[in-house]
Amino acid sequence: MNRLRNRLARDGGYTLMELLVVLAILGLLTAIATPYVLHYLQTAKVKTARTEIANIGAGLDMFKADVGRYPTSQEGLEALLKAPPDAENWDGPYIKKLDSFNDPWGRPYHYQSPGQHNEYDIFSYGPDKQAVPGEKKPPVANW
Repeated sequence: MNRLRNRLARDGGYTLMELLVVLAILGLLTAIATPYVLHYLQTAKVKTARTEIANIGAGLDMFKADVGRYPTSQEGLEALLKAPPDAENWDGPYIKKLDSFNDPWGRPYHYQSPGQHNEYDIFSYGPDKQAVPGEKKPPVANW
C-alpha cells in the first residue's frame, strides 16, 4: 500500500519541461493569431464607419424631403437632431444620436454642403487620418 501511495505522489504533477513546452506553444499561437485579430478589429471599424455614414446620409435625405434642402455646412449634422431656425417643415429628429457624430476612431465625421462630389459630402479621416469617403464620394480601395 505504501508503494502505491509513493508512486501516485511521485507521478501526480507536471515537470518543469512539460510546463515550458506548453507555454512555448501558447506563446507561438498568440504571436501568430494577434496580427489577424488586430486586422479584423480594424476592418470592423471601417465597416462601422461606412454603415454610420450611410445612416447619416439617409437622415439627410429625409431632411431634404421635409425641408426642401440639405443642411448647410454651418448648420452641420446637428440639423438632423434639432431644427435649424429657418427650417419650416422640419419633422425630425431624423436619426438616433450617434455618439455625438464621432467615427469609430473618436474623431467627428465631416460634413460639407454643397459638397465637392455631390450635393453633400460626409467623410471620416479613418484610422490613418486620411480622408475616407462615404457613399456619396467615389470609393477608396484601402483606408
